[in-house]
Amino acid sequence: MNYLNTVAAINSLVEINNDRIEGYATATLETEEKELKILFEQLAETSRVFNSELIFKIHKLEGTPVEGSTMIGKFFRVWMEMKTAITDRDRKAILKSCAYGEEMAMETYNIALSRDLEDLPSEIQIIIQNQRDILKKDKDKINEMITTLDAVEV
Repeated sequence: MNYLNTVAAINSLVEINNDRIEGYATATLETEEKELKILFEQLAETSRVFNSELIFKIHKLEGTPVEGSTMIGKFFRVWMEMKTAITDRDRKAILKSCAYGEEMAMETYNIALSRDLEDLPSEIQIIIQNQRDILKKDKDKINEMITTLDAVEV
């Protein structure tokens, strides 16, 4: 096991959670619906908790946690702002943007649990698996909301 690779793998998850936190802050600004604002704050808080756990492990490995978010995440948030401005803060457009962000988060977690697996001690694998399971529920909830909107439109 290479500790530099371990820290890098964990840092990729910290970064995607930073993207989620900032993405949901943007989504909160893009909606006027109280229900969505509450949901987005809960989802951002989930990522704050995840980052706490991950950063603790990085410090334990004597590594340095990354700060900020990914370039893709920054681009995505600008795109979300433009899209919601064009669609007049449409609930479905905001949720679809969030669903895309959730897909990116799931992909990053899946990479850590497959490609980076050999560099992750079992205790960290368990944390990442548990976090991914929670992210999947969040993603499913957003997709359910989109499906409900689709059914109403028909």
